[in-house]
Amino acid sequence: MKLPFLDKWRRHPGAARSVGAWSDPEGVAQLLSECELLRTRAETAGLRLRDTPRSLAELDQLQPRWREDPEELPWLGNDAGLYLGTVIVRTVPGTRWARDAEGGPVVVMDSGREIDVVRAGRDWADSGTPELSQVYAEVAED
Repeated sequence: MKLPFLDKWRRHPGAARSVGAWSDPEGVAQLLSECELLRTRAETAGLRLRDTPRSLAELDQLQPRWREDPEELPWLGNDAGLYLGTVIVRTVPGTRWARDAEGGPVVVMDSGREIDVVRAGRDWADSGTPELSQVYAEVAED
């Protein structure tokens, strides 16, 4: 699946044009946190995402109107996962962004456990479960 945020990242001024870009944790975090489609849909619904656990709970309460658009659904799910990862990395000590075996973004904890936040976001967008706030709570407890 083509991930538009990676294309944007590769074109981003000042970003490395190679795999080495992952060596800049702040740059990676900034690019992965954009989640433009999700932020736009949330704002349209009257919700301003502030990169907090509370925002995840508020997202869980939104009417899932995106499910009516099969073309938008996977992109919104992708953004939801990246947003979930953004909140985790910004608020749970010892977590960071990394790449999985296929090069996709995952959150890694100090213990070495990898959380596939993009898959969690897609599952949430498709069915509403697991709730984003639930995934966050499980990670924060670990």
